[in-house]
Amino acid sequence: MRNNGGVSPATRTRTKEPDAACAEAVDLARAAAAEMAGEDQVGDHLGLEADGDRVVTHLFASRQPGYAGWRWAVTVARASRSKLVTVSEVVLLPGPDALLAPEWVPWRDRLRPG
Repeated sequence: MRNNGGVSPATRTRTKEPDAACAEAVDLARAAAAEMAGEDQVGDHLGLEADGDRVVTHLFASRQPGYAGWRWAVTVARASRSKLVTVSEVVLLPGPDALLAPEWVPWRDRLRPG
């Protein structure tokens, strides 16, 4: 049995540096967002976030009416020792300045006596 310094593979510290191949997959990520929303609904590339080993989320501005401040988040990944990057997920998420609906209030709490 190999001594790995007391750290099991399951608890190994993950790097927050983005995987180079996944970070360079901006065009792949944009194409996936455009397929979901339509080419004219995907704006500028806003950056990326390293989510783990060989997993990166690319962020694009949304041009959808009614979604000011929202971003298309496209997560891409690649298998260990593979050069092929694939799309894992495409979602529309609120950004820090996004317009959000107010917190839901149950009907019974919205009615006033009388």
